[in-house]
Amino acid sequence: MKKIISLTLVVLIQGFFVQTAVGEESRAALVPLPSVDDFTRGEDGWGVGLGLGIEYESAYEGSDEYELEVDPAGAVQWRKGDDIYYWAGAALGWRGLRSDAWLFDVAVAFPFEEGREESDSEDGRLDGLGDVDGSTEIVLQARRALASDWRYWLDGRIIASEDGSLGIFGAGRRFGDQTDGTGSDLSLVLVFHDSDYANRDFGINPQQAANSGLDETDLDGGFRSVGLNYTFRYYVSDNWQLYGEALYEHFSSEVRDSPIARSDYEAEVGVGAIYVF
Repeated sequence: MKKIISLTLVVLIQGFFVQTAVGEESRAALVPLPSVDDFTRGEDGWGVGLGLGIEYESAYEGSDEYELEVDPAGAVQWRKGDDIYYWAGAALGWRGLRSDAWLFDVAVAFPFEEGREESDSEDGRLDGLGDVDGSTEIVLQARRALASDWRYWLDGRIIASEDGSLGIFGAGRRFGDQTDGTGSDLSLVLVFHDSDYANRDFGINPQQAANSGLDETDLDGGFRSVGLNYTFRYYVSDNWQLYGEALYEHFSSEVRDSPIARSDYEAEVGVGAIYVF
């Protein structure tokens, strides 16, 4: 979660393309949430979406330095009824709809240019801390609709790896009446981490303290942050889809006390285009 320019930017972009876009017949997505991509057009079989996105984001967790980054976007999906199997970047997974009110998602995310390097800080604020390698993560997620049209929902996610575990719990609201996964949604989330995960991102062990001159820091597990996540998705034509996302994360007092956290918050804003085959 990285530096936000403004949620207004995404809303303005959305409004512009709503006025100029070519409409298309609505097709039912697995769930009508823009934050859950579905390129199958409501049909069984293969769905493929490929594109690029550009993000303005923090250089590393807790950084007050920011950068522009271009990333691939989209996924290869295979749908069978209420189940979708997918490959999205470095993640392989399955998601399925049960009882029209429960969405489950299980994925394995492999390291792909993740982690932290000393060179991520152009100001030298990570010097002496060494590099932190990314690790394979298991992601378990469940969403519960509070209305038949998924207007409101609750969400829970557990991310587990050899570096520790992260828990994300939230509630969201969908805007718009489309059933094809376009429109926008907004969620409020609470994030918790165990001590291993906390110290991977914000801890400083005795060796790192000696090398960097920063104070030795050992964090406990518990509350990590509170955040907002806004997503929009829109078809410009029958094949071209625009998407955007804005994230804001405000750190807990313990995280803010770490010398690695140079800011009280992180945020990110990104937009992109995907060609849906």
